[in-house]
Amino acid sequence: MTRWTRLALLPLLLVAAPVAQACGACGCTLNSDWASQGYGVRPGLRYDLRYDYFNQDQLRMGTRSVARGAFELPNEQEIQEKTLNRNLTATLDYSASPDWGVAVLLPLFNRYHATFAEGDVDPSFSKANGLGDIRVLGRYQGFSDDHAFGLQLGVKLPTGGTKQTFNAGAQAGELLDRGLQLGTGTTDLLFGAYAFGELAPNWGCFGQVLFQKPLSEKDGFKPGDGVNANVGVRFTGHAGFTPHLQVNVRAEKRESGLNADVANSGATLAYLSPGVTFEVSRTVQAYVFGQLPVAQRVNGLQIEPRWSLSVGLHCAF
Repeated sequence: MTRWTRLALLPLLLVAAPVAQACGACGCTLNSDWASQGYGVRPGLRYDLRYDYFNQDQLRMGTRSVARGAFELPNEQEIQEKTLNRNLTATLDYSASPDWGVAVLLPLFNRYHATFAEGDVDPSFSKANGLGDIRVLGRYQGFSDDHAFGLQLGVKLPTGGTKQTFNAGAQAGELLDRGLQLGTGTTDLLFGAYAFGELAPNWGCFGQVLFQKPLSEKDGFKPGDGVNANVGVRFTGHAGFTPHLQVNVRAEKRESGLNADVANSGATLAYLSPGVTFEVSRTVQAYVFGQLPVAQRVNGLQIEPRWSLSVGLHCAF
């Protein structure tokens, strides 16, 4: 594959993605694999630990924000207050050869949620801490000598809990919406592609798209099909640090099933993500990124973050 063919693929990877998994408390869409050093082409073990902070407190309908004061209480629909997320993701990545590799992603969630349930005049609250749904993602990048184009195939496992309840307020003891549980309860197929290239001396670029397809429902709930798409550039002309800029797009279909919030699920979200990577040592890199929404369209009434922050460490052994 020629350099110009790979560069031509980058915008295609972004626009080829019209849908992604719906989730009322989804994580940010940042690609921190490439933020650190890209996918490894040398055999060996790599480890990444990333912390994400985002506070979903902006009530939105369609493409606009709406004031909570516009809704009287009690109301015939749920009026969410906020969902505060402090999440850790540990990634263990192993390359058996320059052509083949596999990554295992273990998410740990710390989540606070406040809402006015349908028909209530008093709020309800929940706090959750625990393991989410583990992902196992293999890759093949042996299509060219420089390994700059690859395909991904993997699975999301139903390891996160689905029985969390409100622990205070009017709905204490009642189950949370399925979109707010630590896991979806479903096994999902993951498949995607990525490409790297050079725009000019000291300027690198990448594109990635990853689709997610739930294979079944669980207890009357099935998350929507979905996709994340990312493109980015970075400048490598500085010693010791590398500035980055990404555009991240997440599109979501509606949930389905008896226990799904069909009316208030599904969205198309686009973010601009500036950041920087620091070289701590020959084998360790640190990175920090901010993420700002630039376009949002949600179905029904949902809450979204005004900004998010991601920091992490990447180690190669």
